[in-house]
Amino acid sequence: MSELTFHVPGMTCGHCEAAVKGEVGKVTGVASVAVDLGTKLVTVAGSDLDSSAIVAAIDEAGFEVAG
Repeated sequence: MSELTFHVPGMTCGHCEAAVKGEVGKVTGVASVAVDLGTKLVTVAGSDLDSSAIVAAIDEAGFEVAG
């Protein structure tokens, strides 16, 4: 199992967190998604993670990955 972390500065509330978790959770290989609104970090754990698919899912949720 591997882990990837993404900085998503636009997240500000529980609705943001739920939207990101919902979309990223649909990506193949994702086992868990953790969102920290304080640091604006999304941590994704799973097997054979595709970072571009995760970034696309975050975009689909209405947010942009920084950096």
